[in-house]
Amino acid sequence: MYDMKRRLLYLLVAGLFLFIVTPLHAQRWGVKTNVLYDATSTINLGVEVGLAPKWTLDVSGNYNPWTFSDYKKLKHWMLQPEGRYWLCERFNGHFFGLHALGGEFNLSNLDLPFGTFSALENSRAQGWFAGGGVGYGYHWILGNHWSLEAELGVGFIHANYKRYECEHCGELLGRAHKNYLGVTKAAISIIYIIK
Repeated sequence: MYDMKRRLLYLLVAGLFLFIVTPLHAQRWGVKTNVLYDATSTINLGVEVGLAPKWTLDVSGNYNPWTFSDYKKLKHWMLQPEGRYWLCERFNGHFFGLHALGGEFNLSNLDLPFGTFSALENSRAQGWFAGGGVGYGYHWILGNHWSLEAELGVGFIHANYKRYECEHCGELLGRAHKNYLGVTKAAISIIYIIK
């Protein structure tokens, strides 16, 4: 089951890559990292390409392979494509976005804010998630090639997972799912613009 989902995701990534790379010869585009994800030790990279005078496509990927002390895990990978409409011109000022997201996770021994996933406080959850949402952001030009961007998005996420007795071993406690409505994107990104 996971192999099929993984293959479909690889095909989606390859298709998005071809979609982005094909028009690059005459477009302005940027490479970015989200410092909020960096703060959680999540490796991340985003690419944004101009499609039209007021439209861009942003695709970011995140990966966290680490296990921390006390068997705390925030292991996951995620892909998050977003179409953006810019109010002034692309890569400058206010924008609105429509994003999707999906990936897999292996989380344990975490106390997430607002009781988001209370089952993780003394157990482990492993599974997949998918969702989408809308966002608003602002892009500041810092120099000829450097920019800073902030964005906040809200939406819906559905997760299917297996729950285990303890963080690194243990018996299967059962299968479950969770629906979440709330923040689906939070970013403060440093961007290098390539003209």
